[in-house]
Amino acid sequence: MARRHHRRNHNQKEEIRFRINDFIKVPQIRLVGDNMDVISEVAGKDVSADVYNTREVKSWARKMDLDLVEISPKADPPVCKIIDYRKFLYDRKKKQKEIKAKAVKTVVKEIRFGPNTDDHDFNFKTKHAKGFLEEGAKVKAYVQFKGRTIVFKERGELLLLKFLKELEEYGAAEALPRMEGRRMTVMVQPKKKKK
Repeated sequence: MARRHHRRNHNQKEEIRFRINDFIKVPQIRLVGDNMDVISEVAGKDVSADVYNTREVKSWARKMDLDLVEISPKADPPVCKIIDYRKFLYDRKKKQKEIKAKAVKTVVKEIRFGPNTDDHDFNFKTKHAKGFLEEGAKVKAYVQFKGRTIVFKERGELLLLKFLKELEEYGAAEALPRMEGRRMTVMVQPKKKKK
């Protein structure tokens, strides 16, 4: 009998494959699942999460028109479920999407200073930074040195240190200000709010 070769859609991400039905070759498996009472009816005996002969469980799955899916191959013995394989993959994908949606997305707001920034500008930008930190965003502040202003590195560092001092209540610096090319940067992380 010739083997069929399935073409893969290269646009779709490669998903983790699970062994199902006759691809499960181990002699014994641990059976788990939500439908144990239905499986007990098909098996003709009380089936609770326990170790069973693989052939026997495969026959129960066939009688129910479902698949035997190996969900934890590294366990001893491997853990399997009797379930519709497509529904299993769909539920798994849905769970992964939910986890991704709940993951915290970090927003970074940038604030630019010049080495000769006056007090009014400084206060205005500091006020904005406080707002960003209260919203939970990180703030990347930098002093841009253009042309000959590069000789004012100390002034730029003092400006950023003053900026950090003003934001002490709202956030903490990840590190001290450092030079990156022609700009001196510092990253401020918001403080965790007490619930």
